Amino acid sequence: MTLETPNPAELARFYRRAFGCGVLAEEDDRIWLAVGRTSRLGLWTPGEKEFGDQGGIRVHFAFCVTPGALDDLVARLEAEGIETREPVDHEGGDRSIYIEDPEGNVVEAWDFFQREEGRREGVGALTD
Repeated sequence: MTLETPNPAELARFYRRAFGCGVLAEEDDRIWLAVGRTSRLGLWTPGEKEFGDQGGIRVHFAFCVTPGALDDLVARLEAEGIETREPVDHEGGDRSIYIEDPEGNVVEAWDFFQREEGRREGVGALTD
């Protein structure tokens, strides 16, 4: 996934602090961050890129977390001065928290894909 930002370095610092994302690559107009073991987050400056694509502006997306880890994540985020919406219990037993990044994107931390029923229903496991 790619987010558009006028300052990739600043937004990268946020995702590194908030979620522990590691830097995969830094280029003149973008930074790639590791998200889990097999996903990445692109932070791009505005404008068309080599394949004609552009990043998104003010989106909502979700990171998958281990069930039972949301409370620890909330504590860590709050220790970093990052406001969270307290865990929301969804129908079916999964839980989420929501934060906003410095560009106004809504970031959800969600535990459903880590639960057995998430894998059984064929929705995939995004953390692998």
